[in-house]
Amino acid sequence: MKSLLRSTVLLAVATGIVAFPAQAGAATTHQPAAESAQFVRLDHPQPVRESARTEAVEFFWYDCGHSQQLEQPLQAWVEKHRADADLRRVPAIWQGSPEERAQRGHARLYYTLERLGLVERLQTTAFRAIHTNDQDLTTEGTATDWAVRQGVDQQRFRDTYRSADVQRSVDEAAALFVRYEINELPTVVVQGEYRTTPTRAGGVAAMPDVLDRLVEQDQQRHPRALRY
Repeated sequence: MKSLLRSTVLLAVATGIVAFPAQAGAATTHQPAAESAQFVRLDHPQPVRESARTEAVEFFWYDCGHSQQLEQPLQAWVEKHRADADLRRVPAIWQGSPEERAQRGHARLYYTLERLGLVERLQTTAFRAIHTNDQDLTTEGTATDWAVRQGVDQQRFRDTYRSADVQRSVDEAAALFVRYEINELPTVVVQGEYRTTPTRAGGVAAMPDVLDRLVEQDQQRHPRALRY
C-alpha cells in the first residue's frame, strides 16, 4: 500500500519536474506517428544508439508496487524480443522529492548489480525483499548484507557500490528522469520517442502488448537486419 501511494503521489506532482527544458541535442527529426490512447509521443524525443534492435528504456523504482508487478512480464517480453529489441533499465530518481535519498540508494543498488552482471538473477529477488520482507536496501550496509545473503562476494559488492562508475550512473539516471518526461512509474519509452505507462496502457498487464506494437511499428518504419 505504501509503495502504491508513493506512485500515485509521483504521478500527481511530477509534472512540475518534467517541465524543465530537455537537454540540448535531443533528436528532433523523427517522423511523427499517430498516438493512441495507450501511448504518447515525447515532446522531446531522445537520441538512441545505432542498432539493429529497437531500444526500450524502462524507468522503475524498487519501492513501487507497479514496477514490481511489471518485472516478470517484462522479463518474458525481453525473451520474446531478443532478436529485435534491447531493454535498458533506469532506476527513477525524483530530484527534490522527500524520496530522493531512498531512490538514490535503490539506484546505487541497481547499478551495482548491473556492473556485477547480477540483474537477471537478482532483480526479482530485490523487489521481493523490499515488498514482501519489508527490507531497507537504501544504504551500503543494508544492501551489502542482503547481497551477501544472495551469495555475492562482500568485497566485490562493496567496491562496486562505492565506485565512481556507479556514482556517475546514479547521477545520469536523475537527469534522464527529467529528459524523458517521466510522470508515472513504471514508464517504458520505445526508441526514444514513444512512452507507455500503466495508466496509458490500461494497467500493468497490458503494457507488454503495447510494447509489442511499438517495436513492430519501429521495425516497419526503419527495417534493419535482425541479430539473433
